[in-house]
Amino acid sequence: MSVRFEVEDGVAVITLDRPEKLNAVTTAMSARLMEIVRRLADDDAIRVAVLTGAGTRSFCVGSDIGEVDAYPDPWSFRNRRDYCDALRAVGKPVIAAVNGYAYGGGLELALSCDIRLASTTSSFAAAEIKLGWIGGGGVSALLSASLPASDAALMLLTGDPVPAAEAHRVGLVSRLYEPAELTDAARALAVTIAGRPPIAAQAAKANLLAARSMGLEAAIQYEREMQAICMGTRDAAEGRRAFAEKRPPRFTGH
Repeated sequence: MSVRFEVEDGVAVITLDRPEKLNAVTTAMSARLMEIVRRLADDDAIRVAVLTGAGTRSFCVGSDIGEVDAYPDPWSFRNRRDYCDALRAVGKPVIAAVNGYAYGGGLELALSCDIRLASTTSSFAAAEIKLGWIGGGGVSALLSASLPASDAALMLLTGDPVPAAEAHRVGLVSRLYEPAELTDAARALAVTIAGRPPIAAQAAKANLLAARSMGLEAAIQYEREMQAICMGTRDAAEGRRAFAEKRPPRFTGH
């Protein structure tokens, strides 16, 4: 189905594997991503995920344009099962390793991840406007949450590519790596996060999402409630014991 899924040491690696088509997403690939999302939710052994694209040319260029005309009308297209929605439903931390073009829905996929790492040869574009429409996978809201208003508007209104260095400067990505180093860097970061207590990591992600949609006081209160939940876990007790005993903690996700 052109999506590879591998798990090792608590880290899931999801690879869009259609490099000959710049990893454009087909309806079959979208369905496969939804299956993977369910696996991520159900498997407690998985603590963090990395999303990337096969090859060095493209992370993802969004939906396969050749399939768009297969929908009988715009309303049917509007009601499709969307891969960006699926990715945003993941409660565990997700890292994007952007290795090339992140255009259209590919940009939305990257924005739907919690952390974005990129190669020095990557580029980003909300390219749909050049074809006569706009993105529908959350690009406006997600860009607005990630960039200054003017930079978000520049991307949305021109559709022109933003090179890696500029994407890093404006905060679209957190770190840049040489292409040969990107995969190892993403895996290393994933291993670090996988070593943190899983409940606390998921609570931290939930707090970040809440901060985007709630007012300040409500978000702070939500954070306080999540903190109380985390403090009641066995992992929190283990963290305190390990600190007192001057040893590395052993977190189990309970």
